[in-house]
Amino acid sequence: MSDRLDAVLAHLDATHDAQIARLFDLLRIPSISTDPAHDNDVHAAAELCAAMLEDSGLKATVHTTSGHPMVVAHSNGPADGPHVLYYGHYDVQPPDPLDLWNAAPFEPVIVDTDGPARIVARGAADDKGQLMMFVEALRAWNEVGGGIPVRVTVLLEGEEESGSPSLDPFLAAHADELRCDVCVISDTGMWDPNTPAITTMLRGMVYLDVTLHGPSHDLHSGMFGGAVVNPLNELAKVLGDLHDSDGRITVDGFYDGVYEPSESQQQEWKNLGFDESAFLAEAGLDRSTGECGRSVLERIWSRPTLDINGITGGYGGAGAKTVIPAEASAKFSCRLVPGQDPDAIEAALRTHLQQHTPAGCRWTIESHGANPAIQVADESPWLEAAQYGLERIWNRRAVLVGCGGSIPVVGSFQEILGADSLLIGFGLDDDRVHSPNEKFNIDCYTGGARSHAAVVLALAEAGGA
Repeated sequence: MSDRLDAVLAHLDATHDAQIARLFDLLRIPSISTDPAHDNDVHAAAELCAAMLEDSGLKATVHTTSGHPMVVAHSNGPADGPHVLYYGHYDVQPPDPLDLWNAAPFEPVIVDTDGPARIVARGAADDKGQLMMFVEALRAWNEVGGGIPVRVTVLLEGEEESGSPSLDPFLAAHADELRCDVCVISDTGMWDPNTPAITTMLRGMVYLDVTLHGPSHDLHSGMFGGAVVNPLNELAKVLGDLHDSDGRITVDGFYDGVYEPSESQQQEWKNLGFDESAFLAEAGLDRSTGECGRSVLERIWSRPTLDINGITGGYGGAGAKTVIPAEASAKFSCRLVPGQDPDAIEAALRTHLQQHTPAGCRWTIESHGANPAIQVADESPWLEAAQYGLERIWNRRAVLVGCGGSIPVVGSFQEILGADSLLIGFGLDDDRVHSPNEKFNIDCYTGGARSHAAVVLALAEAGGA
């Protein structure tokens, strides 16, 4: 098997330019799942993914759902080997604000000034670049490795960035087809550019869209100012009071059930040598804020948060327009940790807002999803195999880390398919995911594709193939 892996790795190196060209074809499609104006683009991305999987030697199908399509592909492997399910998503976040991009967000470019060579485009790291790494690794196994050494199913969805409303029903309806021994997800990050990581802890999410209604219509601020309620003023007060002076969230019951990492786990995190100053510098900051008495790693891996993601209301155009707006809106997300019940948190948030309704106002509240935090087993034959495969490529052992982001599909795989996931990603903290000038380092892409080639062999060997 080792000779076969060597041939696969050499093939990946030799076909690097063709791989990047295929990735660029996918990056050019503005598959923004949250915007109905891009529904056709999302479908086009699904069709292209299916075509590339077919070209890689798998049998692919584009499945219609009540929302955006699911792409499912299969490859038969050794009958006595494990069945591995690969997951990724081909949809992307909106690119706004457009004026902050150095180049068009859907015209990918390679930038090699001011640091390592990197692909810059919306979706480069989240998640088109990452899913293409395992697609290309599977292609290489089929082309020069004598076939993929395990049974493989690939599931690509087009709604991850819009709450995955079709995912659970699709998993339930196709459970027999998708049931597997282990899932591999490449939508997380490395510890640093030279150290691979496997993520074992993910925060959950509650996302609300709230609007505070006041007057029946916009009013002249000179004629009515000081005499009537201003929803923007009042909304700012309510939002400002969601945290106390110690950075703790003031919603009753918000911290109920919060899981505290063990002393040994906290010691492991300390041993990682996290560079807080460098982490903050990537964000253009020189100091950390948040819950008092907690380290930065604790705050982003094991503590819940509530963040305002956007505020709108009144006039925001150029120049002046003196109005008291009829309404003001805010979007906010809560990142949850193990032990928190997302439905209970959403209910507590709704209760808090209703109890703090300003006089003369009313709320409308819309939910965009409530998902629990995930704790993945940090000891299993599959995880050990993945660590072994990663070490063959990087010449160092992968570290086990937490992640501040949310990947709800991990919980769905556990609940519906009965399978745990290996979260093996190759992004970096400075990839500007969800921001202008999103990028993915070429070295991370190359190392990721080689890693997936080695990990799939390690999984085959662990499963007896």
